[in-house]
Amino acid sequence: MNFDIKRTGRAVLHVTDLEKSKEFYESLGLIETESDDENVFYRAIEDHNHHCLWLRKMPEAAVEVISYRVDSEGDLDRLADFFETEGTEVIWMEKGMQPAIGRTLRVQDVSGIPCEYYCEMDKVERMLQRFDVHVGAKVQRIDHFNCAVPDVQKAYDYYIDKLGFACSEYTTTKGSDEVWAAWLHRKPGVHDTAFMNSIGPRLHHIGFWLKDPMSLIDGCDYLAAKGLAPTIERGPGRHGLSNAFFLYLRDPDGHRIELYNGDYYTGDSDFDPVEWDLDDPQRQTFWGHEAPDSWFEEASTFLNVYTGEKVETEQPKLDKRKPNTII
Repeated sequence: MNFDIKRTGRAVLHVTDLEKSKEFYESLGLIETESDDENVFYRAIEDHNHHCLWLRKMPEAAVEVISYRVDSEGDLDRLADFFETEGTEVIWMEKGMQPAIGRTLRVQDVSGIPCEYYCEMDKVERMLQRFDVHVGAKVQRIDHFNCAVPDVQKAYDYYIDKLGFACSEYTTTKGSDEVWAAWLHRKPGVHDTAFMNSIGPRLHHIGFWLKDPMSLIDGCDYLAAKGLAPTIERGPGRHGLSNAFFLYLRDPDGHRIELYNGDYYTGDSDFDPVEWDLDDPQRQTFWGHEAPDSWFEEASTFLNVYTGEKVETEQPKLDKRKPNTII
């Protein structure tokens, strides 16, 4: 491929109650850049661009698009040529059609996920040393997306072979070569996107990076003090897969957010992906405790980039949807 996708960039979420959503996201430490009665734009502490999360007030909660940043405007043109050669319809959104961002292209990917690619975004003050506004978990930056898809192998092959992603870790079922989940990256970390076997396509979660494990604890304490402890779905804990510390939360509309710290460098050319067995109890949580059923069964609805309608979902190709874990 002759284009350069750099990293996870931003997400656009539809929410039904902007004030409740603001209370939740600001309690995580995200910083409001701009807002009106219908929209809120958030950035994280490290961000020098306008936003990494755009909340749009709508009658129904949904995921409008997940976005990746590319290196140059030329990369956008080359991506468009690639998608059109593949027979994928490209939707161009010219500069000025969306707040604070340059031209973007949107496509429905091979799994039906609404994806966007962009290069340019307005610059703003970086808040890294504005310690007076660091609260909650002190979110540093957006890190990754995790998507539930009906055919993980199909998504894996497309992102590896066609879009130039690399695999850091993957999950198989005992006695089989079938991939149950995969963690893929463009930046030299564990992942920019991940795919897991489930009813899909749906967005499982958006992951945000924290500066250290203690920020997870600070985040829990701050949420509890604000009366938002019920938003905690899972954790804190340490993943076996990725080695990262985690905390999973649900926003007022059920969109799942992961607070995340402590994965590792994957940029060497001779890096070998790590394989996990689905039923290994240390895979999902290194300390051995199980994830709740909601973590496997519930996810956010995607919207079609061409029609704006909900993307139809399919049953997963692999029958097994969650591990058999005996503690």
